[in-house]
Amino acid sequence: MAQSDKPLVIAAPEPRTLDLIFEPDRLATLNMLYDVIEVPETEIATLDPTVLGQARYIVGQPPLSKDTLAQMKALRCIFNVESNLLDNMPYDDAFARGIHVVTTGAVFAEPVAEMGLAMALNLARTVIDADNAFGAGQELWGGDGNRSARLLTDSTIGIVGFGDLGRALARLLEGFRADIAVYDPWLPDAILVDAGVRPASLKEVLTDSETVFVVAAVTTQNRHFLDADAFASMRSGASFVLLSRADVVDFDALMDAVASGHIVAASDVFPEEPLPLDHRVRTLPGFIRSAHRAGALDVAFKRMGEMVLDDMALLDRGLPPVRCKRAERETVSRMRSAPVSHN
Repeated sequence: MAQSDKPLVIAAPEPRTLDLIFEPDRLATLNMLYDVIEVPETEIATLDPTVLGQARYIVGQPPLSKDTLAQMKALRCIFNVESNLLDNMPYDDAFARGIHVVTTGAVFAEPVAEMGLAMALNLARTVIDADNAFGAGQELWGGDGNRSARLLTDSTIGIVGFGDLGRALARLLEGFRADIAVYDPWLPDAILVDAGVRPASLKEVLTDSETVFVVAAVTTQNRHFLDADAFASMRSGASFVLLSRADVVDFDALMDAVASGHIVAASDVFPEEPLPLDHRVRTLPGFIRSAHRAGALDVAFKRMGEMVLDDMALLDRGLPPVRCKRAERETVSRMRSAPVSHN
């Protein structure tokens, strides 16, 4: 590698690319301020030890062994541009050395929240079913087409999880004058109250809500925690909208609950992605399907690059990152999301 006075950045943003997450002028800024080495994430360990020793930043969330991390003496921050924290690096070692691990996942909060609201409105007013019936010449006019329709306004809405996405969703729902109940065991009630929502148990959220949004991350403690009993406890005809990761639900049980007519559902995420063509959910009535596209907007990807550059500038001055969300020592080891395969 040519000698340079510029700090070194190792870029391994799979499945993203630098062109995806930076506007052309911002990518030019990155290359002007830093020496950038792009490498497949699986090949970082094979880089020359001198290169590893000079790297100040990593853009991406590549698997790192203890030995590889130990060689990276100048490393200050790992910028995760996938958003989910994977169990693929020695976080304790990084924290012990003062290396920041941050995510840009907040960029997806507003796009995903808007998609969730669209799904909930579609379920409440059977928009998609009515459109399909119209195309087939089987439409029901006026009140005949609204036999199962209901309002979000003045309804009871439950949210499971209250991170960036849950907060964005609550802000969108303010105009509906709904009673919003939130379950998040990682937050004190005061945080929820300050956000204008009502703290509630999981049981209360499930049994009382006409619409339930699930935006909780997958952890070591909550895989499939929403199971057949959970769906059975929901109100008859309630809507269930899944926006975070499919592993928080027993997906077979969810499909059974929809197939029985007890609830209706929508999901942007699935146990396998892409799904087999013969998967049961593809043709399940009462289920709205979205191919993990809720957050995948170019505007969101480009915000990632802005956040990365802003926090690099702070770190270069010896200050902590503030735009990206820092992984926490106490919770990072509990995260169990699977990596995404498509942008």
